[in-house]
Amino acid sequence: MSEMHDKISPMDARRRLGDAIRGAQVAAADRGDVVIDMKEADLARIEILAQDLQPVFDDVPADDEQWDFAISTGLQPRLWIDATAHVMMGRDRRTYRFVRDTRLGRTVLAESPEVKPVSDAVTTYIAERIVERQRMMEGERISLRPEADAVPPGPAAPAPQPAVAPAVQLRQHRSMAHDFVNAVIWLLIGAFAGAGALLAFFWDRLSPYF
Repeated sequence: MSEMHDKISPMDARRRLGDAIRGAQVAAADRGDVVIDMKEADLARIEILAQDLQPVFDDVPADDEQWDFAISTGLQPRLWIDATAHVMMGRDRRTYRFVRDTRLGRTVLAESPEVKPVSDAVTTYIAERIVERQRMMEGERISLRPEADAVPPGPAAPAPQPAVAPAVQLRQHRSMAHDFVNAVIWLLIGAFAGAGALLAFFWDRLSPYF
């Protein structure tokens, strides 16, 4: 008998004592259903779950601000894990319900009258969310700001003037000469036409003199 007692490690003793304390708290909560308000009974069970999860809460990195880890003491006490997930008691006041609110409605992640299954589900949920955050942080970041050491753009260089080929210049000169000759020809035609019109107009008056 003494040998079996010697084989019990201090860790086993603490675990056994912790289980006994938890069982006593559950028993007290059960007895309290008759004596105290149902809200206080729910709060007592929520606190039992929070105590079981406290080591997990302590291991979460302090710089990870996505977690709440808080108990709300409203009409229906809840253990908030983050902004969307929490644990509350079922309608029977004995069943833990670990739920998460999504855009498609409320999803039940775990449900059990025992502490351990719900505690394990919450621990798994926390681990998965931490891994998701680490993957997001490890992704490459693309800066949307202009770099400070970037060389500012200088004034735009003037566009080079295209060189005019000699053939193009000669063609332009010929075109100008052709236009000038056409203008002189039309001017002479207009002068002769005007003289003919004047001669026809004054012919009756000038005919006696011829």
